[in-house]
Amino acid sequence: MVSLWLVLSIACTCMGQVAQKLAVQRIQQLESGSTLAQKLLQPWLLAAIALLGLGAVFWLLVLQSWPVGIAYPFLALNFIVMLVIAKWLFNEQVTARRWLGALLISVGVACMGLSL
Repeated sequence: MVSLWLVLSIACTCMGQVAQKLAVQRIQQLESGSTLAQKLLQPWLLAAIALLGLGAVFWLLVLQSWPVGIAYPFLALNFIVMLVIAKWLFNEQVTARRWLGALLISVGVACMGLSL
């Protein structure tokens, strides 16, 4: 069950990051005369807050069962997921160096996960 909570925490956190990016893009499209309330009540921003909050709840469930020294490295998987999302959803350029970094993160998480 803890593994499911971990996956849900990572998924919600990554979706929250995507919603933040979409919120910023939408806010940039608003007219310059937009009020702060209009910007803060933008649906993507509200979705980001909700998703990040839900991700935190799942993370707390993980921490109830696993020591933080074991659980925390798994959050590094967020970097890999977001790298893939940045490449394919937002068409951002991802260099070979960044892919290598993602590979090294994966290896590090796998090594630390062996202690479970």
